[in-house]
Amino acid sequence: MRVLISENEISERVKTLGRQLSEEYSNRPLTILGVLTGSVVLLADLIRATSVPLRVALIQAASYRGAETTPGQLTINQSLVSDLRGRDVVILDDIFDTGNTMVGVYEAVRGFQPASVRSAVLLWKTARTEVDLEPDYFGFSIPDEFVVGYGLDFNDDYRHLPFIGVMEDEDLKRSGAKQNDC
Repeated sequence: MRVLISENEISERVKTLGRQLSEEYSNRPLTILGVLTGSVVLLADLIRATSVPLRVALIQAASYRGAETTPGQLTINQSLVSDLRGRDVVILDDIFDTGNTMVGVYEAVRGFQPASVRSAVLLWKTARTEVDLEPDYFGFSIPDEFVVGYGLDFNDDYRHLPFIGVMEDEDLKRSGAKQNDC
């Protein structure tokens, strides 16, 4: 596995994003809505880097299953979402790949009647974006490579890594991936 973004680079960028959110949402009712499960590590670090009062909420969205490396049909579970009515909401996810997950979550969140909805992601694969929506905040633009670590997984493994790593073909083969278009 090759390190794409180091632990230190991630830490510094998350602190910068926290300061940016703190400035933009000062004296506003902010809720950061983490998309499970990939955003959990980022969510924990980001809320500690943010100096404004805020609420944390969670939503479950998935388009990858098991050892798949290409997205399938998006499923969203809204049952964990708290009251967002009249609040500024920042949807937080680990990665913006095709953008279809963010669009689906964005549409679901609008149904809760928030004051505003914006998006933030750690990673953005600009070459794979298939939607008109772009993340309002992002940590790093990355190439079209299969990445793990800092919350991102492969078959529920590697989330614990403190860096972003690229799964090489031999790593995927060893792990039994269905290599459609990694």
